[in-house]
Amino acid sequence: MSTLSDLANAQGRLADNDVEWLHRLAGDGQLLADLASADIVVWIETDDGSFVAVAHARPSGAATLFYRDIVGERVRPQWRTQVQGAFESAEIVDSSSPDWFEETPTRVRAVPIVNERRGGEHQAVVIGVVTRHTNLGEARTPSRQQITFDECANDLFRMIADGSFPDPAAPTSPRRGAPRASDGLIRIDVDGITTFASPNALSAFNRMGFDDELEGESLAEVTTRLVPPSRQVDESLPVVVTGRAPWRTDIEARGVTVSLRAIPLKDHGTRIGAILLCRDVSELRHQEQELITKDATIREIHHRVKNNLQTVASLLRIQARRTHSDEARDALTQAMRRVDSIAVVHDTLAQGLTQKVDFDEVFHRVLKLVAEVASAPNTRARTRSTGRFGVLPSEYATPLALALTEVVTNAVEHGLAGQEGMVTIDAARTEENLRVTVHDTGKGLPEGRIGQGLGTQIIRTLIQGELSGSIEWRGSEGEGTEVVIDIPLRWLTK
Repeated sequence: MSTLSDLANAQGRLADNDVEWLHRLAGDGQLLADLASADIVVWIETDDGSFVAVAHARPSGAATLFYRDIVGERVRPQWRTQVQGAFESAEIVDSSSPDWFEETPTRVRAVPIVNERRGGEHQAVVIGVVTRHTNLGEARTPSRQQITFDECANDLFRMIADGSFPDPAAPTSPRRGAPRASDGLIRIDVDGITTFASPNALSAFNRMGFDDELEGESLAEVTTRLVPPSRQVDESLPVVVTGRAPWRTDIEARGVTVSLRAIPLKDHGTRIGAILLCRDVSELRHQEQELITKDATIREIHHRVKNNLQTVASLLRIQARRTHSDEARDALTQAMRRVDSIAVVHDTLAQGLTQKVDFDEVFHRVLKLVAEVASAPNTRARTRSTGRFGVLPSEYATPLALALTEVVTNAVEHGLAGQEGMVTIDAARTEENLRVTVHDTGKGLPEGRIGQGLGTQIIRTLIQGELSGSIEWRGSEGEGTEVVIDIPLRWLTK
């Protein structure tokens, strides 16, 4: 489905700041739809003088008229004159008689969307039209809440036509946990006195310890009494509860957290009051705190595991230096190198706490470690890596890193023993397969036979058992050795 930006850019009639303005308005489309109990559609002009829908919001407390998506459709003939009139006159145009939409009587209001006013005569610059489609088939005696919601909607639509809504000063904060009209609505006058509070809004303040009626009370004084003197509050709280700025803040009392969002109401630039949306977000904040705690715990565990691995490697290194048996020293050195390889992979995984890892970064560190540890006094080994491994699942990064560590180590210690040479690692990745080729310029396989030591057994177990791949040794004595590892990616992406 085409997005608002795609549809706007396809017409090429709006500037970037105009598109941004439409995005802000569309972001509050759900609020307008809930307050008006009507479908809200945003229209922009096309190249041929028609209009196309770029955004749509359905009311959450009433039946929608548009069961099928209307975004991307051209304006219907019965709305064309009304939308065109609002666009050209920069005035709100109401339908003179009920409009029938698929056998449902509706009332349509077309509101010009004004981004700003330019010129000495303050001429309104219209960038689009928002239509309000009210279902008259569900008409019933309105409650006081519905009447207040409708009045708030009319105020906001008038501000849209004036170019004062959405407010450019309002921060574009994440909408996760943002209060909606159905969560709780408070209307205050220009002096900050509450003139209306929905039942959900009153319940939210009751849970914080307020046991009276909000109407007739100064919201700023109420919040001051609720917040304990010892608790540090957000500096934006006084501005929000008086409705002077379009900001969001949280108020916490008695273990209950309520999110507040203020929408200042203006009449031709003069402040006439404000709407405050409120929502009990105690459970949401609790979940966020749990996530923060768990994240810190996991990071601490990773840190301790890393330290333990380094401790084990250090103990093996000390023991290898003190032993007098060459065979035991070699075994301890190999064990230390394997622990170091595991530590490198673990450290990389711990930094991102992700299920996938950039294996090229991991293997670069492992390769540097192997080249330093495996080189004997008379052996000078150079390593070169070509191609890319790409991103691999974390459960396969460790066995692959260990297997390649063993392969490169064998190439250095046995293939290049007592001489200077090159070890080349080439990674070739397709959609179906990962092939790794390790080639050294050393002695090659004696009589073409593969070793039967612990390192070879580890390599086979990791490649064939853990990764469901295959491994092949090639080469003969005096021609160097080539090890080819094939791993099917279907196992890596499952």
